[in-house]
Amino acid sequence: MSRRHTNARHTTNLDDTLSLNPVFVRPGESTELPKFTIPDGMSLPETAYQIVHDEAMLDGNARLNLATFVTTWMDDEARRLYAETYDKNMIDKDEYPQTAAIEDRCWRIIADLWHVPDVDNAIGTSTIGSSEAAMLGGLALKRHWQTRRRAEGKPTDRPNLVLSTAVQVCWEKFLNYFEVEPRWVPVTEEHFVFDGHDLESYVDENTIGVVAIMGVTFNGLYEPVKTIAKKLDEIERRTGLDVKIHVDAASGGMIAPFCQPDLEWDFRVPRVVSINTSGHKYGLVYPGLGWIVWGDTDALPDSMVFHCSYLGGDMPTLALNFSRPGAQVLLQYYNFLRLGRAGFRQIQQSSLDVAGYLSSSIARLGPFELVSKGDTIPVFAWRLKPGYTDKWTLYDLSDRLRMKGWLVPAYPMADDLAEMTLQRIVVRAGLSHDLATALLHDIDSEVAFLDALDSPMPREGTGSHFHH
Repeated sequence: MSRRHTNARHTTNLDDTLSLNPVFVRPGESTELPKFTIPDGMSLPETAYQIVHDEAMLDGNARLNLATFVTTWMDDEARRLYAETYDKNMIDKDEYPQTAAIEDRCWRIIADLWHVPDVDNAIGTSTIGSSEAAMLGGLALKRHWQTRRRAEGKPTDRPNLVLSTAVQVCWEKFLNYFEVEPRWVPVTEEHFVFDGHDLESYVDENTIGVVAIMGVTFNGLYEPVKTIAKKLDEIERRTGLDVKIHVDAASGGMIAPFCQPDLEWDFRVPRVVSINTSGHKYGLVYPGLGWIVWGDTDALPDSMVFHCSYLGGDMPTLALNFSRPGAQVLLQYYNFLRLGRAGFRQIQQSSLDVAGYLSSSIARLGPFELVSKGDTIPVFAWRLKPGYTDKWTLYDLSDRLRMKGWLVPAYPMADDLAEMTLQRIVVRAGLSHDLATALLHDIDSEVAFLDALDSPMPREGTGSHFHH
């Protein structure tokens, strides 16, 4: 008896350790596994889960991230659908024909929202995000321009694209990757968005198209698509140059149809040939989903379309990626069915209302001057009033708010206004009026703290943590 008792008391092996609860005294938690080489042995699934879970826990709270446009909340049924369908591969239309059919329904629904004259003569697709969709739109413009130039016996080695300096970085990637010269239209105090001013100075025979933004990421403002189109009409009458528009509606494409239905920015404007949007922004779907629609099949060059068999027929596909998730497409369709027009309108208007509440309240605080109000998309920005203080900047306020869990970025405006520092809030579903009130309280208290400083805050590293 005593011998067996002694052995039990003094023998400790790996199996004993692995059976211990809680998980934090098991190997991998009580010791440290390598981070940059694969471990030699296995871990229990609970241990591996806990290690990754605990590291992810060090990230910020997604709901309090007011820098991102990306959806951070979906309801329980959507999360259950996501868990049931995360293994579907969107590119494999033979294996997942119903997912392919639902993708087709979704872009047709979006085309109808954007007033495509004949949806049956249009074409669209899902993408990983609106960056991929934007690149497909730009590539279609380039291919059409090249085809036309070759038919005219003219060179095709110097394509250019006209766009604002305030575009999202995906357009810089497009210009770089697909070798297109940028014709940057600067934003200025007089022209805070690209509005077609002096457009004749940028357009020539090598122009493949013009990009207009419905929801500038710097400030949330819409670029006036119809005004830009009218200017291009004038240019065509004078020069014969027929230049088309691609609308980057990454954010506004799922706001304007519901909350500003009379605004003409989409396929009601004849020069608009293609539009992209982010399903994972105000399409209210978890990340990675974008959409692009061409107003008619002629707007998409045949050279960009690949064909595969689908239920005994032909399914055209186009994308820069190959394998990609199908679950987000199903989540988009879920949202369309779950919310309908009325639900989308209510959710988007609620976000606009919260943005209006926040922007008007911030405008009443002494230090700040609004540059937008959040009444286009629910995004607004402000700057410090000139001469208000030499003790602190918006970067300092951003850092103070970060210590309370809020991510409210500060950043320089686009190149030509780089001396202007802005701070921005993106309101999404999930930022309630109550949370907004808590944010205002924290902004007010941190401003009071900064105003009470005896000397200026240090400036090293200012603005290094946020980029457009």
